[in-house]
Amino acid sequence: MEPSVLALIHAAITEDVGTGDVTSLYFIPENSRSRAEIVAREPGIVSGAEIAVTVFKEIDPALEVEVCIPDGSHFVQGSILMKAAGSTRSLLTAERTALNFLQRLCGVATQTQRYVEAVKPHSVQVWDTRKTTPGWRLIEKAAVKHGGGTNHRMGLYDHAMVKDNHLTANSDLPSLQAAIHKLRTERPGTRIQLEADTLDQVAGFLTLEGVDMLLLDNMGPEKLREAVKLVNGKLWLEASGGITIETIKDVAATGVNAISVGALTHSSRALDLGLDLS
Repeated sequence: MEPSVLALIHAAITEDVGTGDVTSLYFIPENSRSRAEIVAREPGIVSGAEIAVTVFKEIDPALEVEVCIPDGSHFVQGSILMKAAGSTRSLLTAERTALNFLQRLCGVATQTQRYVEAVKPHSVQVWDTRKTTPGWRLIEKAAVKHGGGTNHRMGLYDHAMVKDNHLTANSDLPSLQAAIHKLRTERPGTRIQLEADTLDQVAGFLTLEGVDMLLLDNMGPEKLREAVKLVNGKLWLEASGGITIETIKDVAATGVNAISVGALTHSSRALDLGLDLS
C-alpha cells in the first residue's frame, strides 16, 4: 500500500479513536467475540475493499478479515462485501472508519460506472479531474478506475495543462511555442495540453508543434463537432465543462476522444453500506 494512503488511514483512525473507544471499553466485555458482515443496502461497484481490510488490521492484527467481493466488481442490494471475526471491541472500534472509506469509494466507483455506461456505444473515455478530496486523490482516482473510468493527470507534476488563466498571463503563440520546446527538452515525455474556449483558439493552437491534446472547454455539441472536424485527428480532444449524466451522451456523439467529469469525485454520494454484528 502506498505510504501516503497508509498515513491517511492512520490519520483517520486517530481522528476517530483518539485516546480510546470509551463505549466499547466500558460496555463490551473484554472477552466478547463476534462475527461481522459489511452488507450493501443498495447496488453498486466495489472500491476500497483493501483499505477497509487495512483499517480492521490496524485496529487489531488478530482480526480475521475476508473480502467477499473484490474492487471493481458489481454488487446488488443485500450482497455481503466483507466478513470479519474476532474481538467484539475491535470490530466495533473499526466499524465507522472502515465504512467511511468503503462507502465513499464505492460511491465514486458507482458514479463513474453510470457515466461510462451513459456514453455507450461511443468509444470515448470518461476522465476524472483534480477535483478530489484533499489527501484522498490516489484512492479516489483508483475508485474511478474501478468504475471503468480513466485517470487524467494525477497532479501538477505529470501533465502540463495550459488553461485559461495561464493563457491570460501568456497567450502569445510564439511565447507558447518557446515554452513547449523548453518543456520538451527539459522534461521529455511530459504530455502537453492547451485549453481552447473558441474555434479560433483551436485553429491557432494547431499551428504549434509539440502539443499532444486540446481541452475544449464549455463548448456545446455543435461547436465540438466543428472542432473535431477542424482538428481532423491531428490531436487528442477532451471535452469539459458542466457535463452531466443527462448531457454526456450528446457530447460523446460529437467525436471527441475523452470527456472529463469533475462530478465523478467532487459530487459522488456515499453508498449505503452497513456493518451487521452477530
